[in-house]
Amino acid sequence: MSPDTAFELLQKYVHGETLLRHCRTVGVAMRYFAQKYGESPDYWESVGILHDIDFEVAPDNHCTKCLEIFSAEKTNYPQIDAQLVHAVQSHGWNITVDVKPEHIMEKVLYTVDELTGLIFACAMARPSKSVTDMEVKSVTKKFKALNFAAGCNREVIKAGAQLMGVELGDVIQECILAMRERHEEIGC
Repeated sequence: MSPDTAFELLQKYVHGETLLRHCRTVGVAMRYFAQKYGESPDYWESVGILHDIDFEVAPDNHCTKCLEIFSAEKTNYPQIDAQLVHAVQSHGWNITVDVKPEHIMEKVLYTVDELTGLIFACAMARPSKSVTDMEVKSVTKKFKALNFAAGCNREVIKAGAQLMGVELGDVIQECILAMRERHEEIGC
């Protein structure tokens, strides 16, 4: 599935600008990490774009309602496969579902979902309102300030970095670089 096709599907279920931007931002980060790991950038970006497809329509059943949505859309979007569905579900591990991230793509998604939100919030707090001049130490400082971007789950970010087998500072750096590559598109 192409990222454009994934975004088209997402827009059937997500209408809020903030959530659409978040899904696009997660897709951008996923693409970056796919290239780093030698995986399919289009596929990973599509997974990132679709990860919150059920959030607006079923916030109380987030990461479970997606099964019904993907099943209903399979005819129109035959690219929807079991790996995509499992990845979308697993980003809610220990939050809304018991589906554990297994594949590296799922581990990255689990981590960058929350991390891109924190980095975006950090960017909006800067005079430049951008990631183009952001450093890891700025994000790390805000990471420790639990009242800043309180909705970003730091425990998930730390657990995700562990699942990925990387240091927290390294995944923050990579995520900043990913967001920098397409900062104009994602609005920071």
